Amino acid sequence: MTKEVRIGAITVGGGNSLVLIAGPCVIEGEELVLSIAKDLQEISHTLGIPLIFKASYDKANRTSISSPRGPGIEEGLRILGRVKKEVKVPILSDCHSVSEVPRAAEVLDVIQIPAFLCRQTDLVVEAARTGKPINVKKGQFLAPWDMAHVVEKITSAGNEQILLTERGTSFGYNNLVSDMKALPLMRGLGYPVIYDATHSVQLPGGAGKASGGNREFIVHLARAAVGAGVDGIFLEVHPNPGQALSDGANSLKLEALSPLLKQLKAIDRIVKEDGG
Repeated sequence: MTKEVRIGAITVGGGNSLVLIAGPCVIEGEELVLSIAKDLQEISHTLGIPLIFKASYDKANRTSISSPRGPGIEEGLRILGRVKKEVKVPILSDCHSVSEVPRAAEVLDVIQIPAFLCRQTDLVVEAARTGKPINVKKGQFLAPWDMAHVVEKITSAGNEQILLTERGTSFGYNNLVSDMKALPLMRGLGYPVIYDATHSVQLPGGAGKASGGNREFIVHLARAAVGAGVDGIFLEVHPNPGQALSDGANSLKLEALSPLLKQLKAIDRIVKEDGG
């Protein structure tokens, strides 16, 4: 049994039912983000699945210098603040540098540490010092047990509000593979584990100047991860992934979300009833 992490009215872990972290990869525009957030809230409310909305104000870890990054911290946080106020959902976004953390903590309910930065001690500790829940993406280059060192950095700042997210492991060039053993191994560290079913089908740099992806496998991996007993599922969702400015190739189409969540909720209920 993992610790419970409180995010507003939502409790993640501790045997509680599945939580959804979802939204577009990056903020593409104020009205689009607001529209997606409202749709996600309606779907999750109908199905009784708690929602944490995610979108990046700046995607600093891009393949190319010309790749879209988002509106930046000030405008991005203003937009996320509007989503938080009008849609009434907790907000998650990435921090890429120590200097961003204090400003981001004023708006975000969950501070996310990107996978490529999960070993950056100063960033991890500074985020932990805010007292906010911290979601750490496991680096593609790390073994699941290596996350114990990341956990230690966060708890050294007196913060026990920790989520650990699996997002695939490097498998040769431009490819990722999901080892489902990683999920119970990370849960063995005592904190809730989230499975990122969309980044796990990414092909990093696989499209030359951008990352590719195999979105047709999102459903299969999501079902497998929930069957393995994760505490939450992370999905990048877009109404038209083919036109998304970032990570469209590995994003789930919005209209496919409700059928998938119905399956995941049913699997989660079976696993949790069995004490998984």
